[in-house]
Amino acid sequence: MKKQSNLYIFLYSSVMVIVVAALLALASTVLKPFQQKNIETEKKLDILKSVGRASEVESAENKHEYVGGEFDAVIIEQLVVNSNGERVQGVDPFTVDLKVEFDKPEGSQNLPIYVAQLEDGSKKYILPLLGRGLWGPIWGYISLNDDYNTVYGASFAHKSETPGLGAEISTVEFQSQFKGKQIFENEKFVSISVIKGGAKPDNSHGVDAVSGGTITSQGLQDMIEKCLKGYQEFFKKSKEISHERED
Repeated sequence: MKKQSNLYIFLYSSVMVIVVAALLALASTVLKPFQQKNIETEKKLDILKSVGRASEVESAENKHEYVGGEFDAVIIEQLVVNSNGERVQGVDPFTVDLKVEFDKPEGSQNLPIYVAQLEDGSKKYILPLLGRGLWGPIWGYISLNDDYNTVYGASFAHKSETPGLGAEISTVEFQSQFKGKQIFENEKFVSISVIKGGAKPDNSHGVDAVSGGTITSQGLQDMIEKCLKGYQEFFKKSKEISHERED
């Protein structure tokens, strides 16, 4: 009887493990397209926020359709370049994983660019960002005017920064400081400084750090510098092309 009882328990446990594993696998398969759609929509939304679009997303009846429509209306080109400023063919910028790219040797990364055209006809160049804050990853997008120097807008997000402190990088108030700042000074790349204690009003390359969020602010500053410096040759070549067209 004891042997039968042990056998029953073993068989029952084995069957339950198989059933649960099968259900989890089925759920993962069924839910995967929805998860991927959510990730795609959130990414498009972050891109749009960097140029001040998709502001009515909270009231939209269908978030996916609204964001997708805004994205298709505004983003007129998506491309990938390397550190030499040359276009990389055959790579979808939307699928580029910056974490993977930054693990590659310097100079061999694929760098995505999203080109937006606004209602007034002006073009903005949107660049992705990825870094680390105090408690985890931070990311975002920064858009530049067609002088490849002046910031038009920025959008930052985080996974687990402290509410009221580091998490403030995701607020409109913090992000709005970046508009009009410049990443070059006399053709030299200087990026943007996030200054503890506040940037002086005439500082065209600095913004105020988050009060009480020193490490997150430093991480954001490092993120911007690390991610934008790879585009320098692209900026240079694009400026040269613009000047040739003007001549």
